[in-house]
This record gives sequence, structure tokens and C-alpha cells, in this order.
Amino acid sequence: MKSLFLSTALLLAAPAAFACEAFTVGDLTIEHAWSKATIGAERPAVFYVEITNGGSTDDALIGITTPTATMPMLHETVVTDGIASMPHAMSIPVPAGEIVALSPGGYHGMLMGLGTALKEGDRFPVTLIFENAGEVTVDVDVLSLRAAGPDCSDAGQ
Repeated sequence: MKSLFLSTALLLAAPAAFACEAFTVGDLTIEHAWSKATIGAERPAVFYVEITNGGSTDDALIGITTPTATMPMLHETVVTDGIASMPHAMSIPVPAGEIVALSPGGYHGMLMGLGTALKEGDRFPVTLIFENAGEVTVDVDVLSLRAAGPDCSDAGQ
């Protein structure tokens, strides 16, 4: 019985732990890759991630690909006169020595043309394409529809 409770606790904690994985390409560290569950496949999904440029050269995220969506794109939330829009972003600057977060209300990946709805606990790959560092594929964890991001405060402990 005790092992059943432990297994259940580990299973419930797993999605948050996976979202805290770090991936590297060149001088870039990519972590906290996550998405929100979707209500259906007809609506687009989002992709969020944190990119740290530990190098001395600026870089830029110039694209994303994923088998989960037929039309993944980079977008930026822009508010003008109190009205929000999400225009396509040709690239997202990743300055040397800085951290850039794709997050709610800012830059993000828009995943249009989903094959199926994203369910909490799912995982899917996204390949990030950088101008200088090249490509890296990260595992994206699907969190609840109401999530504000992964809780990585106790990851690796």
C-alpha cells in the first residue's frame, strides 16, 4: 500500500519535473519548455520556454518545428491602445549574457493545425532553430489549461 502511494505521488510530480529539464546547443541553455492543455484540436496551442545565452555573441530564435502541429510559428503579444494582438515574429533576439523567456503575454510559439488535442501530462518534441547555435530538440510538457508555468523549485532534489 505504501508503494502505491509513493508511485502515485511520483507519477503526479513527473510532468513538472520533466518541464525542468535543460538542453544545450552552443552557448545556449534551453529549459522550462511547456505548453497548456487544449480544449480540442481545432484551436491553436502555445509553446513556452526559457533560453539563456551564456556566450559573448548575440543569437536569435528564428523558427520552431514540431510533429504535433502543421503550422508552428513564433508570435509576440502586443498591446496597443488596450487591444492585444499576436503578430508573427520573424525572429526573437537572444542577446549575449541574457535570459529570454517565451511566456504568456510576450513572445511565444503558436502551434496551429494540431493533429490531436493536447492533454495534461502529454509530452511532445519541439525543435528550436537558432541563427548561430543551430538546432536543438526539446521535450515539451503539457500542463493544465490554467497553468502559469512549471514549478521547478525542487527539480533535481
